[in-house]
Amino acid sequence: MNLHTIRRLAVLSATGAVVLGLSGCGGSDVTKARLERNLPQTFANLYVQQAKLLGHKDITVRSLHARAQCDKGGAKVADRGPGADWICLMSWKDPNVPLPDGYGKFEVNAHSNDCYTAGGPSKLVGLQTISDTHGNDVDNPVFEFDSCFDPHGSNAPTGVAFPTATPTATATPPPSTPAALTLPAAKLALDSHGRIAPTLSCSTGAGGCAGTLTAKSGKRTLGTATYALPPDGNAAIPLRLTGRQETSGGTIVLTVKPVIGTAPRTSTTTTVSKR
Repeated sequence: MNLHTIRRLAVLSATGAVVLGLSGCGGSDVTKARLERNLPQTFANLYVQQAKLLGHKDITVRSLHARAQCDKGGAKVADRGPGADWICLMSWKDPNVPLPDGYGKFEVNAHSNDCYTAGGPSKLVGLQTISDTHGNDVDNPVFEFDSCFDPHGSNAPTGVAFPTATPTATATPPPSTPAALTLPAAKLALDSHGRIAPTLSCSTGAGGCAGTLTAKSGKRTLGTATYALPPDGNAAIPLRLTGRQETSGGTIVLTVKPVIGTAPRTSTTTTVSKR
């Protein structure tokens, strides 16, 4: 056996070892099931932090009951492996933030090191900065966040699936005119927890209405809440007041900052009274 033959056999042997090594890896640790387990846990922990900043009470990881359904690249792509083409639908329960569709869509960039970056819809999770109970602008913990999952964690299917609308040939195209938000003009009453619940109305229009509602007394911020309404819908938005108004009421100014839709009148003055 000459030297050339020996070298060729050595290369073939090494190549075979590499192939065997790769075949034993079982593919990427990034899977649909692992993302569906880790994403709701991480989101819920950060959402509780956001609730404390906004002054929202009785929001816990358990009460949120967050669930996720993830997909990578559509029906023709296997739900496994790193990439920026992961989409996860997630639901949670917060009386301050209604979910018109029953869930929010999160864009997930999964990395090969078992970590990922996720970002949710601002109409539901808020903008990059929010106003805390002291009126300070602070970073929003759930606007965009990073997390890592256990590569050896369960890969069993979670069974989470959300119903999605199926378009039909006769479906009416969505209107091109943005929806408009209407602020309440009636007096508001404080409940036993120091909260008011102004009713916001959204007109017929593209995208519905979403944004931030703030209550102020002079230059002082008394409380903030996010709203998300479907077109031609209305809802009472719970808003907890802090300070003197919490016990005695008085005159306040409600201001909205639209993210989706418009608001022809962005502020209104109203009176708050105890029930």
